[in-house]
Amino acid sequence: MDNNNMLPGVNLVGQFSESALLSQANGLMDTVLDIKSLLMEYACAIREIKTKLEILDTEFAVRYSRNPISAIHTRLKSQTSIVEKMFRKGVPISRKNIENTLNDIAGIRVICSYIDDIYRIADALIAQDDITLIEKKDYIENPKPNGYRSLHLIVSVPVFFAEEKKIVKAEVQIRTIAMDFWASLEHGIKYKKDAPDAGEIVERLKECADVIAHTDREMQDIRIRMDESRPQMDGLEKIYEKLKRFDVSF
Repeated sequence: MDNNNMLPGVNLVGQFSESALLSQANGLMDTVLDIKSLLMEYACAIREIKTKLEILDTEFAVRYSRNPISAIHTRLKSQTSIVEKMFRKGVPISRKNIENTLNDIAGIRVICSYIDDIYRIADALIAQDDITLIEKKDYIENPKPNGYRSLHLIVSVPVFFAEEKKIVKAEVQIRTIAMDFWASLEHGIKYKKDAPDAGEIVERLKECADVIAHTDREMQDIRIRMDESRPQMDGLEKIYEKLKRFDVSF
C-alpha cells in the first residue's frame, strides 16, 4: 500500500477532529454568552422592582411618617445554580428553556416591620399597571410544615433596552424581621433528614417559628393599640407632627 496515498486521509481526519472541536467550543461559548446576556436582563429587572419598592417606602414615610420596609435584599442566581437546577428538572439548557422553566433567577427579599405592612406593600406593588402577578403563595396564612412563613410573589416587569423591550420574571419574598431572622438561622442549620435526631430538630424549629409568629402578631397588636389610643393633638402638636415629615430624605 502506498503510504503517500494515506497521508491525505490522515490529514482529513485530523482536520475533521479539529473542526469538530472548534464547532463544539463555539457552541459552548455561544450558550454561555447567551446565559450571560439573559442574566443581565434579570439583573435589570431586579433594579426595576427594587426602585418601585423604594419609591413605595418613601411615599409611606412622607404620607404616614413611618417606613414599612426595613430592608431590601436582592439576589441573582448564578450560572452554576441555573445549570444545576435545569439538570435536576431534566430540561435541556437553552435560553428559552431557562426563561420558561425558572421563576427565581431574579430574587428580591423585602423585610417589613409588621405583618400588615407585608400585605400593604404587596398590594401596592401588584396594583402598578406594569407589574403582572403570575403566582402568589401565602406562607403566612398557610405556613410550611417546618414553620417557614413568608409571602411569595412571582411577577413580571417590562425592562426597556436600547433596541427592545423585554418582559422579565422575578420572585419577590416579603416577610417580617422576625420571619427573616428565623429563616436565616434555619437555613444555616445543617441537618440531614435521615439523621437519628432529625425529627426532634424539625419539631424544635417548628416550635421556634410558632413563638416568633406569636411575637409578630403581638407586636402588631401593640402598635395598632398605640395608634388608636393616641390623644387628640392640639394645633401646635399637629404642626410639629407635620414638620417631622420635612426630615424624610429622598
